[in-house]
Amino acid sequence: MVIIGFTHFDELLSALRKRDYTVIGPVARDGAIALDVILSASDLPKGCHDEQQPGSYFLRHEEDEAIFGYVVGPQSWKKYLYPPRLKLFSAKREGKGFEIVSDSATPSPKYAFLGVRPCEIGAIKINDSVFDGGQYSDARYVSTRKDACVIAVNCTRPAGNCFCVSMNTGPRATHAFDLALTEICENGTHHFVVDVGSELGQSILEDVTHRQAEKNEIERALDLLSTSAAGMCKSLETEGLPQLLNDNYEHPEWDDVAKRCLACANCTMVCPTCFCSTVDDITDLTGDHAERWRRWDSCFTSDFTKIAGGNIRMSTRTRYRQWMMHKLAHWHDQFGTSGCVGCGRCITWCPVGIDITHEAQHIRETSISTINS
Repeated sequence: MVIIGFTHFDELLSALRKRDYTVIGPVARDGAIALDVILSASDLPKGCHDEQQPGSYFLRHEEDEAIFGYVVGPQSWKKYLYPPRLKLFSAKREGKGFEIVSDSATPSPKYAFLGVRPCEIGAIKINDSVFDGGQYSDARYVSTRKDACVIAVNCTRPAGNCFCVSMNTGPRATHAFDLALTEICENGTHHFVVDVGSELGQSILEDVTHRQAEKNEIERALDLLSTSAAGMCKSLETEGLPQLLNDNYEHPEWDDVAKRCLACANCTMVCPTCFCSTVDDITDLTGDHAERWRRWDSCFTSDFTKIAGGNIRMSTRTRYRQWMMHKLAHWHDQFGTSGCVGCGRCITWCPVGIDITHEAQHIRETSISTINS
Protein backbone atom coordinates (compact mmCIF):
# COMPACT_ATOMS: atom_id res chain seq x y z
CA MET A 1 0.00 0.00 0.00
CA VAL A 2 1.06 3.58 -0.65
CA ILE A 3 0.17 7.07 0.55
CA ILE A 4 -1.10 9.93 -1.61
CA GLY A 5 -1.30 13.27 0.16
CA PHE A 6 -4.32 15.44 -0.46
CA THR A 7 -2.04 18.13 -1.89
CA HIS A 8 -1.23 15.70 -4.72
CA PHE A 9 -4.81 14.64 -5.43
CA ASP A 10 -5.04 16.83 -8.52
CA GLU A 11 -2.15 14.80 -9.93
CA LEU A 12 -4.41 11.76 -9.81
CA LEU A 13 -7.08 13.60 -11.78
CA SER A 14 -4.48 14.78 -14.28
CA ALA A 15 -3.20 11.22 -14.69
CA LEU A 16 -6.72 10.09 -15.55
CA ARG A 17 -7.32 12.88 -18.04
CA LYS A 18 -3.93 12.15 -19.60
CA ARG A 19 -5.34 8.73 -20.47
CA ASP A 20 -8.39 10.34 -22.09
CA TYR A 21 -10.79 9.55 -19.28
CA THR A 22 -13.75 11.74 -18.46
CA VAL A 23 -13.63 11.76 -14.66
CA ILE A 24 -17.02 11.33 -12.99
CA GLY A 25 -17.22 11.85 -9.23
CA PRO A 26 -19.24 13.27 -6.36
CA VAL A 27 -20.39 16.88 -6.14
CA ALA A 28 -22.64 18.63 -3.63
CA ARG A 29 -25.76 19.84 -5.41
CA ASP A 30 -29.33 20.67 -4.33
CA GLY A 31 -28.71 19.46 -0.80
CA ALA A 32 -27.43 16.04 -1.81
CA ILE A 33 -24.43 14.23 -3.26
CA ALA A 34 -24.74 13.92 -7.04
CA LEU A 35 -22.43 12.56 -9.73
CA ASP A 36 -20.91 14.82 -12.36
CA VAL A 37 -17.75 15.63 -14.29
CA ILE A 38 -14.79 16.42 -12.00
CA LEU A 39 -12.07 18.75 -13.25
CA SER A 40 -10.14 19.37 -10.03
CA ALA A 41 -10.16 18.44 -6.36
CA SER A 42 -11.97 21.71 -5.64
CA ASP A 43 -15.07 20.25 -7.34
CA LEU A 44 -15.33 17.49 -4.74
CA PRO A 45 -17.67 17.86 -1.72
CA LYS A 46 -15.19 18.97 0.95
CA GLY A 47 -16.59 18.83 4.47
CA CYS A 48 -19.89 17.23 3.42
CA HIS A 49 -21.35 14.50 5.63
CA ASP A 50 -24.70 12.80 5.10
CA GLU A 51 -27.21 11.76 7.71
CA GLN A 52 -29.58 9.04 6.53
CA GLN A 53 -32.60 7.48 8.19
CA PRO A 54 -35.70 5.79 6.73
CA GLY A 55 -37.31 8.39 4.49
CA SER A 56 -34.75 11.02 5.50
CA TYR A 57 -31.58 12.45 3.99
CA PHE A 58 -29.68 15.48 5.22
CA LEU A 59 -26.34 16.78 3.99
CA ARG A 60 -24.47 18.76 6.62
CA HIS A 61 -21.27 20.75 6.19
CA GLU A 62 -18.43 20.60 8.69
CA GLU A 63 -15.10 22.39 8.91
CA ASP A 64 -13.01 19.31 8.15
CA GLU A 65 -11.13 18.78 4.89
CA ALA A 66 -12.55 15.34 4.03
CA ILE A 67 -13.73 15.06 0.43
CA PHE A 68 -15.33 11.63 0.84
CA GLY A 69 -17.03 12.19 4.20
CA TYR A 70 -20.44 11.23 2.82
CA VAL A 71 -21.57 7.64 2.07
CA VAL A 72 -23.91 7.45 -0.94
CA GLY A 73 -26.31 9.86 -2.60
CA PRO A 74 -29.42 9.16 -4.67
CA GLN A 75 -27.46 8.57 -7.90
CA SER A 76 -25.45 5.45 -8.69
CA TRP A 77 -22.90 4.60 -11.38
CA LYS A 78 -25.66 2.77 -13.22
CA LYS A 79 -26.56 6.24 -14.53
CA TYR A 80 -23.44 6.15 -16.74
CA LEU A 81 -23.19 2.44 -17.52
CA TYR A 82 -26.90 2.04 -18.24
CA PRO A 83 -28.20 5.56 -19.01
CA PRO A 84 -31.73 6.55 -17.93
CA ARG A 85 -32.54 7.36 -21.56
CA LEU A 86 -30.72 6.03 -24.62
CA LYS A 87 -31.49 6.15 -28.34
CA LEU A 88 -31.34 2.63 -29.74
CA PHE A 89 -31.73 3.47 -33.40
CA SER A 90 -33.24 5.91 -35.87
CA ALA A 91 -34.99 5.27 -39.17
CA LYS A 92 -35.13 7.59 -42.18
CA ARG A 93 -37.45 7.10 -45.12
CA GLU A 94 -35.60 6.25 -48.32
CA GLY A 95 -38.02 5.93 -51.23
CA LYS A 96 -40.36 3.03 -50.39
CA GLY A 97 -38.16 1.77 -47.57
CA PHE A 98 -36.21 2.98 -44.53
CA GLU A 99 -32.56 3.34 -43.68
CA ILE A 100 -31.84 2.13 -40.14
CA VAL A 101 -29.03 3.78 -38.20
CA SER A 102 -28.06 1.90 -35.04
CA ASP A 103 -26.94 3.76 -31.95
CA SER A 104 -24.08 1.27 -31.62
CA ALA A 105 -22.28 3.31 -34.26
CA THR A 106 -21.80 6.07 -31.66
CA PRO A 107 -18.58 5.58 -29.65
CA SER A 108 -19.08 4.81 -25.97
CA PRO A 109 -17.70 7.35 -23.49
CA LYS A 110 -14.48 6.50 -21.66
CA TYR A 111 -15.17 7.10 -17.98
CA ALA A 112 -13.08 7.09 -14.82
CA PHE A 113 -15.42 6.59 -11.88
CA LEU A 114 -14.01 8.36 -8.83
CA GLY A 115 -15.43 7.58 -5.40
CA VAL A 116 -17.05 4.19 -6.04
CA ARG A 117 -18.08 2.70 -2.71
CA PRO A 118 -17.50 -1.02 -2.07
CA CYS A 119 -21.24 -1.74 -2.12
CA GLU A 120 -21.39 -0.02 -5.50
CA ILE A 121 -18.60 -2.23 -6.81
CA GLY A 122 -20.87 -5.09 -5.81
CA ALA A 123 -23.69 -3.45 -7.75
CA ILE A 124 -21.54 -3.05 -10.86
CA LYS A 125 -20.59 -6.71 -10.61
CA ILE A 126 -24.29 -7.59 -10.51
CA ASN A 127 -24.94 -5.32 -13.49
CA ASP A 128 -22.19 -7.17 -15.34
CA SER A 129 -24.04 -10.46 -14.86
CA VAL A 130 -27.31 -8.90 -16.03
CA PHE A 131 -26.02 -7.12 -19.13
CA ASP A 132 -23.10 -9.34 -20.12
CA GLY A 133 -23.56 -12.62 -18.32
CA GLY A 134 -25.88 -14.64 -20.53
CA GLN A 135 -26.87 -15.44 -24.07
CA TYR A 136 -27.66 -11.81 -24.82
CA SER A 137 -25.60 -8.76 -23.93
CA ASP A 138 -26.12 -5.02 -24.02
CA ALA A 139 -23.53 -3.72 -26.47
CA ARG A 140 -23.44 -0.16 -25.10
CA TYR A 141 -23.10 -1.39 -21.50
CA VAL A 142 -20.34 -3.83 -22.41
CA SER A 143 -18.39 -1.20 -24.33
CA THR A 144 -18.68 1.47 -21.61
CA ARG A 145 -17.88 -1.01 -18.84
CA LYS A 146 -14.82 -2.39 -20.64
CA ASP A 147 -13.25 1.06 -20.92
CA ALA A 148 -14.15 2.24 -17.40
CA CYS A 149 -11.56 2.92 -14.72
CA VAL A 150 -12.75 2.35 -11.15
CA ILE A 151 -11.27 4.42 -8.31
CA ALA A 152 -12.90 3.03 -5.17
CA VAL A 153 -13.23 4.77 -1.81
CA ASN A 154 -13.54 2.60 1.29
CA CYS A 155 -16.15 3.56 3.88
CA THR A 156 -14.72 4.68 7.20
CA ARG A 157 -18.16 5.33 8.63
CA PRO A 158 -21.58 3.87 7.78
CA ALA A 159 -24.72 5.86 7.14
CA GLY A 160 -27.86 5.15 9.13
CA ASN A 161 -29.36 2.84 6.50
CA CYS A 162 -26.25 0.91 5.42
CA PHE A 163 -26.18 -2.89 5.74
CA CYS A 164 -23.36 -3.82 3.35
CA VAL A 165 -21.77 -6.13 5.94
CA SER A 166 -24.84 -8.39 5.72
CA MET A 167 -24.46 -8.57 1.94
CA ASN A 168 -20.65 -9.09 2.02
CA THR A 169 -20.08 -5.99 -0.10
CA GLY A 170 -18.29 -3.63 2.29
CA PRO A 171 -17.12 -1.50 3.92
CA ARG A 172 -13.76 -2.37 2.27
CA ALA A 173 -13.29 -2.92 -1.46
CA THR A 174 -11.59 -6.25 -2.09
CA HIS A 175 -11.86 -6.72 -5.86
CA ALA A 176 -12.83 -5.19 -9.23
CA PHE A 177 -11.09 -1.84 -8.74
CA ASP A 178 -8.05 -0.18 -10.24
CA LEU A 179 -7.23 1.87 -7.14
CA ALA A 180 -8.93 1.84 -3.74
CA LEU A 181 -8.55 4.82 -1.40
CA THR A 182 -9.05 5.01 2.35
CA GLU A 183 -9.24 8.65 3.36
CA ILE A 184 -7.56 9.66 6.63
CA CYS A 185 -8.44 13.16 7.71
CA GLU A 186 -7.59 13.61 11.38
CA ASN A 187 -5.04 15.15 13.76
CA GLY A 188 -3.95 17.70 11.19
CA THR A 189 -3.19 15.13 8.50
CA HIS A 190 -5.07 14.51 5.27
CA HIS A 191 -3.95 11.66 3.05
CA PHE A 192 -5.15 8.51 1.34
CA VAL A 193 -3.99 4.96 1.96
CA VAL A 194 -4.08 3.45 -1.52
CA ASP A 195 -4.43 -0.17 -2.53
CA VAL A 196 -3.55 -1.05 -6.15
CA GLY A 197 -5.93 -3.47 -7.84
CA SER A 198 -4.77 -3.66 -11.45
CA GLU A 199 -2.01 -2.91 -13.91
CA LEU A 200 -3.96 0.17 -14.99
CA GLY A 201 -4.04 1.35 -11.39
CA GLN A 202 -0.30 0.83 -11.07
CA SER A 203 0.29 2.76 -14.27
CA ILE A 204 -1.85 5.67 -13.05
CA LEU A 205 -0.04 5.69 -9.72
CA GLU A 206 3.30 6.17 -11.47
CA ASP A 207 2.12 9.64 -12.55
CA VAL A 208 1.11 10.64 -9.01
CA THR A 209 3.43 11.69 -6.19
CA HIS A 210 3.27 8.96 -3.55
CA ARG A 211 5.30 7.07 -0.97
CA GLN A 212 5.17 3.69 0.70
CA ALA A 213 2.68 3.49 3.54
CA GLU A 214 4.09 2.96 7.01
CA LYS A 215 2.82 0.16 9.20
CA ASN A 216 0.95 2.47 11.57
CA GLU A 217 -0.79 4.20 8.62
CA ILE A 218 -2.01 0.90 7.23
CA GLU A 219 -3.14 -0.21 10.67
CA ARG A 220 -5.05 3.06 11.18
CA ALA A 221 -6.87 2.60 7.87
CA LEU A 222 -7.79 -0.98 8.72
CA ASP A 223 -8.92 0.10 12.19
CA LEU A 224 -11.25 2.71 10.71
CA LEU A 225 -12.77 0.13 8.36
CA SER A 226 -13.19 -2.36 11.20
CA THR A 227 -14.93 0.28 13.32
CA SER A 228 -17.16 1.15 10.37
CA ALA A 229 -18.22 -2.49 9.96
CA ALA A 230 -18.92 -2.85 13.65
CA GLY A 231 -20.92 0.39 13.74
CA MET A 232 -23.44 -0.59 11.10
CA CYS A 233 -26.92 0.02 12.50
CA LYS A 234 -28.88 -2.23 10.15
CA SER A 235 -28.57 -5.84 9.10
CA LEU A 236 -30.34 -8.31 6.88
CA GLU A 237 -30.38 -11.98 7.78
CA THR A 238 -29.74 -13.67 4.43
CA GLU A 239 -29.59 -17.31 5.51
CA GLY A 240 -32.47 -19.12 3.79
CA LEU A 241 -34.05 -15.80 2.76
CA PRO A 242 -34.99 -16.77 -0.83
CA GLN A 243 -36.86 -19.86 0.35
CA LEU A 244 -38.44 -17.94 3.23
CA LEU A 245 -39.93 -15.38 0.86
CA ASN A 246 -41.09 -18.03 -1.60
CA ASP A 247 -42.82 -19.85 1.26
CA ASN A 248 -44.59 -16.65 2.35
CA TYR A 249 -46.05 -15.52 -0.95
CA GLU A 250 -49.43 -14.85 0.73
CA HIS A 251 -48.07 -13.44 3.99
CA PRO A 252 -50.28 -10.68 5.48
CA GLU A 253 -47.24 -8.37 5.59
CA TRP A 254 -47.70 -7.74 1.87
CA ASP A 255 -51.09 -6.21 2.64
CA ASP A 256 -49.64 -4.15 5.47
CA VAL A 257 -46.81 -2.70 3.41
CA ALA A 258 -49.27 -1.91 0.60
CA LYS A 259 -51.09 0.43 2.98
CA ARG A 260 -47.88 2.46 3.34
CA CYS A 261 -46.29 2.13 -0.08
CA LEU A 262 -47.03 4.96 -2.54
CA ALA A 263 -45.88 2.92 -5.57
CA CYS A 264 -43.83 6.00 -6.49
CA ALA A 265 -40.91 3.91 -7.86
CA ASN A 266 -38.31 5.92 -5.89
CA CYS A 267 -36.74 2.71 -4.59
CA THR A 268 -36.17 1.34 -8.09
CA MET A 269 -34.88 4.64 -9.48
CA VAL A 270 -32.18 5.01 -6.80
CA CYS A 271 -31.32 1.30 -6.66
CA PRO A 272 -27.90 0.62 -8.24
CA THR A 273 -29.02 -2.77 -9.62
CA CYS A 274 -32.66 -2.41 -10.76
CA PHE A 275 -32.70 -2.65 -14.55
CA CYS A 276 -36.33 -2.56 -15.72
CA SER A 277 -36.83 -0.54 -18.87
CA THR A 278 -39.33 0.21 -21.61
CA VAL A 279 -39.07 1.60 -25.13
CA ASP A 280 -40.63 4.66 -26.73
CA ASP A 281 -41.11 4.93 -30.48
CA ILE A 282 -41.38 8.48 -31.77
CA THR A 283 -41.79 9.97 -35.23
CA ASP A 284 -41.97 13.39 -36.82
CA LEU A 285 -45.19 14.76 -38.34
CA THR A 286 -44.14 13.79 -41.87
CA GLY A 287 -43.49 10.17 -40.97
CA ASP A 288 -40.09 10.39 -42.69
CA HIS A 289 -38.07 10.02 -39.51
CA ALA A 290 -38.56 7.73 -36.52
CA GLU A 291 -36.54 6.87 -33.43
CA ARG A 292 -36.61 4.20 -30.77
CA TRP A 293 -35.49 5.17 -27.26
CA ARG A 294 -34.93 3.00 -24.23
CA ARG A 295 -35.69 4.52 -20.84
CA TRP A 296 -35.74 3.32 -17.27
CA ASP A 297 -39.03 1.98 -16.01
CA SER A 298 -40.14 0.31 -12.81
CA CYS A 299 -42.14 -2.70 -11.69
CA PHE A 300 -44.07 -0.20 -9.56
CA THR A 301 -45.55 1.71 -12.51
CA SER A 302 -49.11 0.77 -13.37
CA ASP A 303 -48.48 0.00 -17.06
CA PHE A 304 -45.27 -1.99 -16.63
CA THR A 305 -47.01 -5.38 -16.72
CA LYS A 306 -49.79 -4.37 -19.09
CA ILE A 307 -50.11 -6.95 -21.85
CA ALA A 308 -52.74 -7.86 -24.42
CA GLY A 309 -54.80 -9.70 -21.83
CA GLY A 310 -54.66 -6.90 -19.26
CA ASN A 311 -52.43 -5.85 -16.37
CA ILE A 312 -51.14 -8.76 -14.30
CA ARG A 313 -50.16 -6.62 -11.29
CA MET A 314 -53.01 -4.25 -10.55
CA SER A 315 -52.35 -3.66 -6.85
CA THR A 316 -49.58 -2.03 -4.84
CA ARG A 317 -49.44 -5.26 -2.84
CA THR A 318 -48.44 -7.32 -5.86
CA ARG A 319 -45.99 -4.70 -7.14
CA TYR A 320 -44.10 -4.35 -3.88
CA ARG A 321 -44.05 -8.12 -3.44
CA GLN A 322 -42.65 -8.54 -6.95
CA TRP A 323 -39.89 -5.98 -6.30
CA MET A 324 -38.78 -7.35 -2.94
CA MET A 325 -39.02 -11.02 -3.94
CA HIS A 326 -37.14 -10.41 -7.17
CA LYS A 327 -34.45 -8.48 -5.33
CA LEU A 328 -33.92 -10.98 -2.51
CA ALA A 329 -35.13 -14.31 -3.90
CA HIS A 330 -35.70 -14.66 -7.64
CA TRP A 331 -32.47 -12.84 -8.49
CA HIS A 332 -30.64 -15.87 -7.08
CA ASP A 333 -32.42 -18.09 -9.61
CA GLN A 334 -31.62 -15.76 -12.53
CA PHE A 335 -28.11 -14.58 -11.75
CA GLY A 336 -26.81 -16.68 -8.87
CA THR A 337 -26.64 -13.81 -6.39
CA SER A 338 -28.82 -11.43 -4.43
CA GLY A 339 -29.94 -8.29 -6.25
CA CYS A 340 -29.27 -6.22 -3.13
CA VAL A 341 -25.88 -4.84 -2.07
CA GLY A 342 -26.91 -3.17 1.20
CA CYS A 343 -26.41 0.46 0.14
CA GLY A 344 -29.66 1.49 1.89
CA ARG A 345 -30.76 3.90 -0.84
CA CYS A 346 -34.22 2.36 -1.14
CA ILE A 347 -34.77 3.00 2.58
CA THR A 348 -33.44 6.55 2.57
CA TRP A 349 -35.30 7.74 -0.51
CA CYS A 350 -38.63 6.05 0.22
CA PRO A 351 -40.97 8.98 1.04
CA VAL A 352 -42.65 6.94 3.79
CA GLY A 353 -39.51 5.22 5.06
CA ILE A 354 -40.30 1.60 4.19
CA ASP A 355 -37.31 -0.46 5.27
CA ILE A 356 -36.57 -3.62 3.28
CA THR A 357 -34.52 -5.06 6.18
CA HIS A 358 -37.44 -4.63 8.60
CA GLU A 359 -39.93 -6.10 6.12
CA ALA A 360 -37.77 -9.18 5.59
CA GLN A 361 -37.18 -9.62 9.31
CA HIS A 362 -40.88 -9.26 10.12
CA ILE A 363 -41.76 -11.94 7.58
CA ARG A 364 -39.06 -14.18 9.08
CA GLU A 365 -40.41 -13.68 12.61
CA THR A 366 -44.05 -14.16 11.60
CA SER A 367 -43.76 -16.58 8.71
CA ILE A 368 -46.91 -18.38 7.63
CA SER A 369 -45.54 -21.66 8.95
CA THR A 370 -45.26 -20.01 12.37
CA ILE A 371 -48.70 -18.39 12.11
CA ASN A 372 -50.32 -21.72 11.19
CA SER A 373 -48.60 -23.70 13.93
